[in-house]
Amino acid sequence: MNTLFDKIWDRHVVQKVKDGPTQLYIDRLYCHEVTSPQAFDGMRARGLKCFRPDRIYCMPDHNTPTHDQDKPIEDPVSRKQVDTLEHNAREFGLTYFGMMSPDNGIIHVVGPEKGLSLPGMTIVCGDSHTSTHGAMGAVAFGIGTSEVEMVMASQCILQQKPKSMRISINGQLDKGVTAKDVALYLMSQLTTSGATGYFVEYAGDVVKTMSMEGRLTLCNLSIEMGARGGFIAPDETTFAYLKGRDFAPKGEEWERAVAYWKTLRSGDDSIFDKELTFDAKDIEPRITYGTNPGMGIGITERIPASAAEAKSPEQGFQKALDYMGFKAGQQLQGTKVDYVFLGACTNGRIEDFRAFASIVKGRQKADGVVAWLVPGSWAVDQQIRKEGLDKVFAEAGFEIRQPGCSACLAMNDDKVPAGKLAMSTSNRNFEGRQGPGARTILCSPLVAAAAAVTGKITDPRDLI
Repeated sequence: MNTLFDKIWDRHVVQKVKDGPTQLYIDRLYCHEVTSPQAFDGMRARGLKCFRPDRIYCMPDHNTPTHDQDKPIEDPVSRKQVDTLEHNAREFGLTYFGMMSPDNGIIHVVGPEKGLSLPGMTIVCGDSHTSTHGAMGAVAFGIGTSEVEMVMASQCILQQKPKSMRISINGQLDKGVTAKDVALYLMSQLTTSGATGYFVEYAGDVVKTMSMEGRLTLCNLSIEMGARGGFIAPDETTFAYLKGRDFAPKGEEWERAVAYWKTLRSGDDSIFDKELTFDAKDIEPRITYGTNPGMGIGITERIPASAAEAKSPEQGFQKALDYMGFKAGQQLQGTKVDYVFLGACTNGRIEDFRAFASIVKGRQKADGVVAWLVPGSWAVDQQIRKEGLDKVFAEAGFEIRQPGCSACLAMNDDKVPAGKLAMSTSNRNFEGRQGPGARTILCSPLVAAAAAVTGKITDPRDLI
């Protein structure tokens, strides 16, 4: 029997090019301000209109400041990119969720929470972390700018079909272990290239019991293992999350949709190109120590003693440690922390803010720590205030910033200064990713919160 990936892919095939790629129909295209301008210019130069404008949604997120969004953006490059997206969306008749709109936020947070990303869909965006939407039971993947133009013009894309992989995580996670830790663990086991050429279906006990927001985090990080994307078969958790959302089907349409969505699963006899199984008891809260997301350890573990132990090339291993200012075999618990960032399309949802609040409640932000708490959308911001989490944060010495990608990639004002060490809930720890010379340790919201109140790398299980 076909895998779920086969079912969704095959349903969207328009035609197959002999000895070439597949022409695949795309249900939803998301556009942000960084990878779309050249696509719009290409459409304009060819005198084309968008083939299905109602399937395209635009919003700025990468360059948006996380303060004073009601004022003109100070940085001229960022301002031009955001203004250009608004102009292009208006000219081409596309739905646009601009800054200060209650619908605005990080595109990979807004899509699922608005019910725009639905099971069985094909979803693309000019952004590698489009894999996030796979948590809804969709085939979602990032594309290049020329491909963005292709989808605008035809609502189709030319793609080689990836191989299929199923990763099962069985057992039960211990306290303090989150979806982010599961993802960081998988990356350390597979390395950042271990899933190259595959589309990953996540399964097993841990995934079945994972919340929708946890699944979004797990799928978000698929790309960091080299995968084309990652997804999870829709189930009652998915349906409960989607019901009543703005763009989700309503009434009889909802009943029909759910009936179809329930067919979206791999059969018991489905054959995958590769199968991997892991045990939940092997996963503890995780941190990275190097300059790619696969260079990670359990928080109680030491940095690998050698490149071979780290599954890393010797030169790259040593270069990463030199950049981070760490040594092979070093214990990182107790290391002083300068910055803490909660947010990004990885961990900018309400559940992440609840987790952070559960640690900081009744405690105080450590002196000398700069903390940026950035909701993934205005809807998340509103929910934070509705639940009174803003008061918990204020009493502990934290403030909430306005939505955006923020310090995930430092295309805005939120840059970590050179040499400073940041505990970050984002998705990448490359050299300079959070600012020129910045040093990044990736972690879960619980680990970030523990660092924020102690001023050092701390096992959150000691504070729960």
